[in-house]
Amino acid sequence: MAQSHEMMSRKPPGLRLFGGASSLRSYQTLVLVLTFFAYACFHMTRKITSIVKSALDPQTKVGFSHWGRLHTHNSLNVGWLPFNTVDGSALLGEIDVAFLAVYSIGMFFAGHIGDRMDLRIFLTIGMLGTAIFTTLFGAGYWLNVHNFYYFLVIQMASGLFQSIGWPSVVAVVGNWFGKSKRGLIMGIWNAHTSIGNIAGSLLAAFLLKFGWGWSFAIPSLIMAFVGLVVFIFLPVNPEVMEIDIDSGEYSCEKNSVKEPLLEPGQEVKHKAVGFLEAWRIPGVAPFALCLFFSKLVAYTFLYWLPFYISHTRIGNEYLSDAMAGSLSTIFDVGGVLGGVLAGHISDRLNARAVTAASFMYCAIPALFLYRTYGSVSIMWNICLMFITGMFVNGPYALITTAVSADLGTHSSLNGNSRALATVTAIIDGTGSVGAAVGPLLTGYISSKSWSAVFTMLMAAALLAGLLLTQLVCAELKGKVSSSVTKNAEAQGTYSDEV
Repeated sequence: MAQSHEMMSRKPPGLRLFGGASSLRSYQTLVLVLTFFAYACFHMTRKITSIVKSALDPQTKVGFSHWGRLHTHNSLNVGWLPFNTVDGSALLGEIDVAFLAVYSIGMFFAGHIGDRMDLRIFLTIGMLGTAIFTTLFGAGYWLNVHNFYYFLVIQMASGLFQSIGWPSVVAVVGNWFGKSKRGLIMGIWNAHTSIGNIAGSLLAAFLLKFGWGWSFAIPSLIMAFVGLVVFIFLPVNPEVMEIDIDSGEYSCEKNSVKEPLLEPGQEVKHKAVGFLEAWRIPGVAPFALCLFFSKLVAYTFLYWLPFYISHTRIGNEYLSDAMAGSLSTIFDVGGVLGGVLAGHISDRLNARAVTAASFMYCAIPALFLYRTYGSVSIMWNICLMFITGMFVNGPYALITTAVSADLGTHSSLNGNSRALATVTAIIDGTGSVGAAVGPLLTGYISSKSWSAVFTMLMAAALLAGLLLTQLVCAELKGKVSSSVTKNAEAQGTYSDEV
């Protein structure tokens, strides 16, 4: 009776009030939709600073039509102290790295906590906290704040709450879905990253004309609302909803859920996996280090692409800050396709490492071509940006979703599902360190040469691919052995028939 009361107390209040869904598939759909919009909101608020940068530091636009020629263009906008000074770009870079440093450190703790408390409540705290501190950053506009440390501290606090989001949503989705077609499902679901970036870019760019503070305030209100919806309706796992996947009521869904994370009828008695134990799971370390360099590239584009576009002459003219912000969304559109393709290909090949490494190697020429020919015209810029986004975001999406969920339910854990948030946090937390390093270096390097920035990004993409070499060789060796075994069995069968 006490156990039943505990289960009821963990059920979302909205589902207790209005009644649960009629089938397992309905719950899975609800989980996908809620976590999709939840994490899209995290990225929507995270994207704002990259759009507002050009309004804060617009004094001199410096760009290159190709790898050598320098152009300057003076903007009429006076900007916002202290960011409209000579060191403005460096200060903005320091704010980015402070946010991402706290985000990456917080990620490790968030995963540890997430495996030990109600993920619905934990995710809600992350969303509401992020909304509050994003609003406070924008409040600097109305309060006429020009103190650099005000914005620095606010962004650090925002990074702490942002770190709660990813381990929570991946753990919840992993609880409801088995490994079958996980790459494709999570590749499509991971479009929330790009959708959030696009929504944040378009909304922030539109609101800039009313004052840059509004670019922070309105998205924060949207996030707070979605956070409340998550608190009211998100079911964390089948056990919370008292769903028995062996029962006759869900027999039609049972066949569609392959390799459930918990064996049928198994009670949740496992201890949460420790931090060092999670690191020792085969594949966690190389994928985590690969993501370090993958996110270095992806987050440099996330935070600096609108700034780069507005400060680079494209087709012999400079674009407005709002236009640059809108145009930068093409990168994320390409990222949606890249995430879906990477997930689908890895499912078909059953080779996560081969797929991720191949995409990273393809990102190198894509980055070179975008830097070299992206300034020729708007059309060239759009096409090359789309291709670059596809190859850069493909492996990033694959590793942070399907790979993390695979490793969080690795066979070495003997059915223990309480490692999902911890493994996800380790992989994405390590990647987030790279996400902090990239924008920081870009803040300093871009003031001297954007060509050097792109050289850094191409080197990072190469290292990301090389770090998976051992896993790639293991996957290819497994494919060859499997093929040889199948051929031998086929020949044996043929000989018996003869």
